[in-house]
Amino acid sequence: MKWIFCFLIGVIVGLLGFFNNLAVENIAGIKFVVTSNLMLARKYTMAFLVFASSNFGLTLFASLITAFIAPEAAGSGIPEVKAYLNGVDAPEIFSLRTLLIKIVGSICAVSSSLNIGKAGPMVHTGAIVATLIGQGGSNKFRLPWKWLRVFDNDRDRRDLVTCGSAAGIAAAFRAPVGGLLFALEELASWWRSALLWRAFFTTAVVAIVLRALIDVCMRGECGLFGKGGLIMFDVTSANISYHLKDVPPVLLLGVIGGIVGSSYNLLLNKILRIYNMINEKGITYKIILACSISIFTSCLLFGLPWLAYCRPCPSDSSEPCPTIGRSGNYKKFQCQPGHYNDLASLFFNTNDDAIKNLFSKDTDSEFHLASMFIFFVTCYFLSIFSYGIVAPAGLFVPVIVTGAAYGRFVGMLVGSNSNLNHGLFAVLGSASLLGGTMRTTVSLCVIILELTNNLLLLPLSMLVLLISKTVADAFNGNIYDLIVASKGLPYLESHTEPYMRQLTVGDVVTGPLRIFHGIEKVSNIVHILKTTRHNGFPVVDEPPLSVSPVLYGLILRAHLITLLKMKVFLRNPAPVGSDASTQFSADDFSKKGFGHGDQIEDVDLSEEEMEMFIDLHPFTNTSPYTVLETMSLAKALVLFRQVGLRHLLVIPKTSDRVPVVGILTRHDFMPEHILNLYPDMVTGRWKRLRFQFPQSRKLI
Repeated sequence: MKWIFCFLIGVIVGLLGFFNNLAVENIAGIKFVVTSNLMLARKYTMAFLVFASSNFGLTLFASLITAFIAPEAAGSGIPEVKAYLNGVDAPEIFSLRTLLIKIVGSICAVSSSLNIGKAGPMVHTGAIVATLIGQGGSNKFRLPWKWLRVFDNDRDRRDLVTCGSAAGIAAAFRAPVGGLLFALEELASWWRSALLWRAFFTTAVVAIVLRALIDVCMRGECGLFGKGGLIMFDVTSANISYHLKDVPPVLLLGVIGGIVGSSYNLLLNKILRIYNMINEKGITYKIILACSISIFTSCLLFGLPWLAYCRPCPSDSSEPCPTIGRSGNYKKFQCQPGHYNDLASLFFNTNDDAIKNLFSKDTDSEFHLASMFIFFVTCYFLSIFSYGIVAPAGLFVPVIVTGAAYGRFVGMLVGSNSNLNHGLFAVLGSASLLGGTMRTTVSLCVIILELTNNLLLLPLSMLVLLISKTVADAFNGNIYDLIVASKGLPYLESHTEPYMRQLTVGDVVTGPLRIFHGIEKVSNIVHILKTTRHNGFPVVDEPPLSVSPVLYGLILRAHLITLLKMKVFLRNPAPVGSDASTQFSADDFSKKGFGHGDQIEDVDLSEEEMEMFIDLHPFTNTSPYTVLETMSLAKALVLFRQVGLRHLLVIPKTSDRVPVVGILTRHDFMPEHILNLYPDMVTGRWKRLRFQFPQSRKLI
C-alpha cells in the first residue's frame, strides 16, 4: 500500500509541477507579448501601464486569496515542512484549502514578475498531496476515502510527507536524485533505508511523468510553454578543459559567495522581522505591503533597461535576434532594428528564461559588465524584499538567478585569464550563493548537475559549495533555520549544545505537574484540561489500587477529550477491566487530520455527569519513555530527537518520592528556555567558531 501511495504522490505532484510551469509560462508570456508589441509601436507609456497593472493585478489576487482564505500558504512552506518532519505539528499547514491556495497563489505571484520562485511552494505542495493521500482525503470538507485510511499514525504520515517533499523539488527542477537528496539533507530529521527507496521511487515517477508531458509540449501543443521551465539548462555540449590557473577564480567565487550568502540571510531575517510587525497590524496592511512591492518591482524592471546601451545583434547567433515578446537571449525593448537590449533580455523574462540566458554557452560577448552588475544588485535586493509578502513565494530560483549574475560578473572580470566561459562561471556562481544561503552541499551539487546536464562541472561545483558553506557558517545559520526561528517553531537541532552536558533533566523540569489518578473524577479532568495547555498527563495509581504510589503510564489530552465526548462514565470509582476498550475502535482515537482537533470547550456535560468517574487504565499508554532525573540533558535530547518523542517522563532517583517528577517536551530542550533558567551559561558555554557583529548577535 505504501508503494501505491508513493506512485500516486509521484503522478499527482508531477502533474501539478507541469501545470504550474504551463500556467506561469503562458500567463507571463502573454503579458510580455502585449507589452513588447506596444513597445514596438513606440507606445512606451501604455506599455508600462499594461506591464505594471498586470503585475499589480496578479499580485493583488495572490495576496487576497492567501490572506483571506489560507494564510498558511504564504511563503515557501519549506520551513513549515522541515519543522513538521522534526515533530512540530502546526495547524492547517497540510489542509486541502492550503493546497489550492498554494497552487493558484504561486502561479499568480510568479507570473507577476516578482523576484520569487516556485520550488519552495512545490515542496509544500508535494507534502500536502502526500498528507491528503495518507489520511484518505480531507476530513474538514467531508471528502474522506476510507479505503485509503490505513496510515493514521505520525510515523507513516511523516514518511509520506518526506516522499512528497522530495517529489516537489524533483517536479520544480526535474531533478529526481537532487530532490531525494534535498529531502534527506535539509528536511528530514529521521531517515531509514526503506524510506530512501520509497522516496527514490516517488521522484523517479515524477521524472517520468514530466518527461512524457514535456515531449507533448515540444510538439508545440502547450502555447508559449516549452522554452523555459522544466528543461535542462544546457551549459555546453563540448568538453570542458580547465587547468590549475582556473582554480583561484573558482576559490574566489566560493569565498565571496559565502560572504554574500551570509549577508543575504542576515538582511532577509531583518526584513522578515519588519514585515512581521507590519503584518500584525491586519490584513489591510498585508495587502498594501504586497502591492507596494509589486509596483516598486514593475518600476525597476521597466525602468532599468533604459540605462543599458543597445548592442548590435551578433552575426553568428544561433537564435533570432532581436526577439519580441517570446523568451530569448536578445530582447529588442526600445532598440532600433538589428539591435538588442542586454538588460531587458534578463529583466523582461521569467526567472527560468533568465537562468537559461545566463547559463548559455558561447555568449561571452552578449552582456555588458555594467548591465550584469545592475542585474545582480537588483535581483539581490528584490528577492529579499519580495519573500515576506502574503503570497506563496520561494527562495530557490531567486538565489540561483542572483548567483548566476554574480558568477557571470566575476567571469567577465577574470576575462581571458581563465579557460572557463561565462556560462560556466554563472553556474558556479549559483552554486556558491546557494551554498552560502542554504548550506546544503550534496543535494545542491546534484540539483545543479541535473539542471545543467554536465558531469564535468561536478568537481568545481563540489569545491565551490564546500568553500561557500564553510565561509558562511562562520557568520550565521542557514536561511531556513533562521526563518524557522523567526516563526517561533521549536525546532530541535541534531547536535547538542556543549553546556547541556553540564545539566541534568531535573535541572530544566518546570512545574506545576498535573497528575491523574487511575480512576479520576470527570470534573477534575475537565478542570485540568481547561486550566492547562498540556498535551500529556501521567497516570498514577495509589492505594487501594496499589500498595504504594506507582506510575501507571501516560494519557494524551486528545484521548481524554474523546472519552469525555463518548461519555464512558462510572457512577462509582471502581475498575472496569481491560475489556472496556473493546467498545472503541482504533479510528476513535486516531488523529483527525491536521486541523486544530477537538477542544475541551466543545464538550457539553451536565452537573450529574461532572460528578461521575472515568477509569483511565484501559486507555493509558503503559510503556512511556522515562529517564532518571539525574540523566544528562544532552543524552536526553539525543533520545528525544532520535526516537521522535513528544513527551518524556522524568522519574525520581529514590523510591520514597512521588513516582514522577515532571514531563519534558521539546520546549524544555530549546536553548532559549534553558538559557533563561541559567543565564550564566550564556557567557560560560563553549561556542563554535563564529564571527559575531553586535547587530547580528541575536541571529546566532
